[in-house]
Amino acid sequence: MIAARTLGVTGLALCLSTTLGAQGASRRELVWGGDAEGGAPFVEADPANPSRVRGFDVEVAERIARGLGGVRGGRGGPRTARFVQVQWSNIDQSVERGDFTLGLSGVEDTPVRRARHAVTIPYFEFREVLAVRPEDAGRIHGLADLRGRRVATLGATIAYDLLVAARDSTGLIPLSYDDDVHPYADLARGRVDAVLLDHIIAQRALRRSGGLAFVIVAQPVALGHYVGVLARADSALRDSVDAVLREAMRDGSLEQIFRRWEVWDPSQGALFERIVRSNTAAATGSTATSHVVAYLPSLARAAGVTALVSLLSMMLAVIVGLGLASSRVYGPVWLRVATTVYIELIRGTPLLLQLFVIYYGLAGVVRLPAFLAAVLALGLNYAAYEAEIYRGALEAVPRPQLEAARTLGLSELQILRLVRGPQALRLALAPMTNDFVALLKDSSLVSVITVVELTKETAIYATNVGSWVVPGALCAAIYLAMSLPLARLARRLERRWRPAA
Repeated sequence: MIAARTLGVTGLALCLSTTLGAQGASRRELVWGGDAEGGAPFVEADPANPSRVRGFDVEVAERIARGLGGVRGGRGGPRTARFVQVQWSNIDQSVERGDFTLGLSGVEDTPVRRARHAVTIPYFEFREVLAVRPEDAGRIHGLADLRGRRVATLGATIAYDLLVAARDSTGLIPLSYDDDVHPYADLARGRVDAVLLDHIIAQRALRRSGGLAFVIVAQPVALGHYVGVLARADSALRDSVDAVLREAMRDGSLEQIFRRWEVWDPSQGALFERIVRSNTAAATGSTATSHVVAYLPSLARAAGVTALVSLLSMMLAVIVGLGLASSRVYGPVWLRVATTVYIELIRGTPLLLQLFVIYYGLAGVVRLPAFLAAVLALGLNYAAYEAEIYRGALEAVPRPQLEAARTLGLSELQILRLVRGPQALRLALAPMTNDFVALLKDSSLVSVITVVELTKETAIYATNVGSWVVPGALCAAIYLAMSLPLARLARRLERRWRPAA
């Protein structure tokens, strides 16, 4: 009995020591989040060891981790940094959820971000610069020279806000991308006329292209700063991080990091001098209500794009679907085989892949505008599903009715128009409506080829305000406002066309 008690106490002690040891280890670890898809020099997978990341933000995180034990509020000695992969646009939401403690990955300093989160002092100053094709270098010096031109950038960034603000005054056309590679590729192909992004990103793309595809306009459009973001409740830890960053500015370690990654310039020295002299935080943002009002016109415009893309795509799907269904029901063997192959190929591959193939894959043959490519991809995709709906509806008409019509001497075209078609339409109406509603929602995928529709605009709104609650509710309300009338119309038509009992 005594031995059992001793073993029990020993086991409990071992469990407690293990737990406390794990907690102590977690306190000595700074978990930070970033997006390695953004690439060097921010964060990228190390080519020598893809399980690790490298970049100047990686080294900044490591410098912060090492310094946290030596400042007021730091406990347990220097920490080690552990990286967590997160999509760049979700850094703010993830840090508030507690997925990691600190967000670093070219995070921009904005009033809205400071109002909603605990934000560090700026540690790097970047310039928003325009990239244009060489033949336009002498004519384009700023946004005012881009009237009626298509200008690309990343969504939910300061650059995108600048383009939207300049849209009414200059008439330029902002295009939002999900990555910083395709904007410059499309600039080289002639799909866009300029790209507005951070000078680090522009210089990296210029090196990647060999310096021949485009030139960077010397005069910057605006200045911005990179910061670290923590949860709003972590303001005390944020103050400790600020102290580490100031010390890194004083002792030259931050400068050494930037020089290693070849991003140091005199503007960083001027920023460090200002930061070290000043302990004041940036200004707070505006109210949530004002942001809702400010974004309503953009959401309304994006909803119009969604409705137009969906309507045109559904019209194309119906026309092509009718042709495919007719070919499968009335066509010769070779045509039935060809249409079957098309339908199975389209239904068996992702819509997203089809969007990329039509927009980017065919660029060497035909450079389709993004809007037209979106309509074609959605329309041709849904045509395969519509074709099966129409074929099933046509074949559901009872054979005795068809035989009776043939006995009366009606041609196949007359049978289709007077007997088979009306009944098939009534049978297909409900699934057609369902497909239209599904297409309305699937239209959100076209944002990957720069079409800013409702969901993309909502994502930009949510990223800028740091929350999905209000933007998500508004987006859902708009989608419901567009889809519910379709369902009501379909039910009315079904009641009207219902055969008499």
